[in-house]
Amino acid sequence: MFTKFKSRYYEVNDIKIHCRIGGSGPALVLLHGHPQTHFIWHKIADTLALDYTVVAPDLRGYGDSDKPDASGDAHTYSKRTMALDVVSLMQTIGFEQFCVLAHDRGARVAHRLAVDHPTAVQKMILLDIAPTLAMYEQTNEDFARAYWHWFFLIRPAPLPETLIEADPEGYLRSVMGTRSAGMSPFTDSAFAEYLRCLAQPGAARGICEDYRASASIDLDHERADIAASRRLTCPLLVLWGRDGAVGRYFKPLKEWKKIATDVEGEALPSGHYIPEEVPDLLLEKMRHFMARE
Repeated sequence: MFTKFKSRYYEVNDIKIHCRIGGSGPALVLLHGHPQTHFIWHKIADTLALDYTVVAPDLRGYGDSDKPDASGDAHTYSKRTMALDVVSLMQTIGFEQFCVLAHDRGARVAHRLAVDHPTAVQKMILLDIAPTLAMYEQTNEDFARAYWHWFFLIRPAPLPETLIEADPEGYLRSVMGTRSAGMSPFTDSAFAEYLRCLAQPGAARGICEDYRASASIDLDHERADIAASRRLTCPLLVLWGRDGAVGRYFKPLKEWKKIATDVEGEALPSGHYIPEEVPDLLLEKMRHFMARE
C-alpha cells in the first residue's frame, strides 16, 4: 500500500499540510473524510498512480496535518478555507488544474473547491454525500440517530473534545464500526493509522471544528451560492452506498442536479466507506467516468 508514494509536508495557507505523492501523468487529488486520514485510499492509491500523479493530503485538523486552534472563528475550518488549502497545495506542487476524488468530509471540501475555484477542477467524483445544506434542512429523527456524530461534534467546546480524547479508540469504533459493514472493511494497519492520528494532540478539536463550521458558516456559503445562482460546472460523478444512510434518507443525485450542470451518479453495493468496501468497483466506475469526453 502506497508503495509508489513519498510522504511530504508543505506550508500552504499559513499551515503545514501532510500528503503522499506518487505516480506520473495528469494530477488527481484524493480527499478523505472523518474520522479517517489519507490512508482511506490505501486499497486503490497504487493502481491510480499508474495513470495519474496522485496527491493524497490529510485535511487540516486530521492526520499529520496541522490542527489550528479556531478560537471561536468558524472561518478556520470552513470548507472555503479547507478548499483553499487544497488549491494552494496543488499549486505549490506544480498543478494549476487537477481532478478530484473525495469521500465524506473531503467531498464537502471538494464541493466548495469546485465552486470557489472552477477553473482548477477538471472532473470531480464525490462519494457518499448529498450537499451539506440539503442534508441539514432535510434531517429527520431517523437520520439524526444514524448520524448522531453530526450533532454530538457541534456541541460547544470542550465537551465533545474531552469525551473523544478520553477514549479515541472507542470513538472510532462507535462511528466506523456501527455502520452497515461493521469493522470488516478496515484492515488492522488502516485502523491503527486512524487511531494513531486521532490520538494526537488537537485532533479531536480539529474534527469538532470541522463539523461546527459545517453547521454554521458552510451553510451560509451554500445559501449564498443558491441566491447568486452559482452552480458546479465541472463534470461530476456522485456515488453513494446502497446500504448507507445517505441513500436511505436522501436522494443524492436529485440534490446534486439542483446545484450542478453536468452530473451523473448511482448507488453502489456498499455502505459508507466505499474506497475500503468496494475498491475494485470504485476504480471501474472512476475509469469509465474519467474516460468520458
